[in-house]
Amino acid sequence: MYGLAHCSTCQKAQSELESAGWTVDFRDVKTAPLSTEDWQQMIPAFGEKIVNRASLTWRGMSEDERAATPLEMLLAKPSLMKRPAIVQGDLRLLGWTANVKRALGVAA
Repeated sequence: MYGLAHCSTCQKAQSELESAGWTVDFRDVKTAPLSTEDWQQMIPAFGEKIVNRASLTWRGMSEDERAATPLEMLLAKPSLMKRPAIVQGDLRLLGWTANVKRALGVAA
């Protein structure tokens, strides 16, 4: 799971997954930034939705910053990532919604 340690949604997702018997390998993208190569693998897997355009980070960005590629934006501002980003086998899931919980077998 990728996210931010201080993100309440990431904390909730991790807690619920662990309560359901999952072992969660969590990576805080702010304190342990992803490399260009890591982002280049994640962006195609999640698509443009990996950029959280509803976040405070997005709202604080200039038009020039918003015109950058997703890779450039995420390298400059990792907190712009939609979170959590969950990678489990072939599954690539974003957020902590009822659909994500169902896909992972966690009670909604």
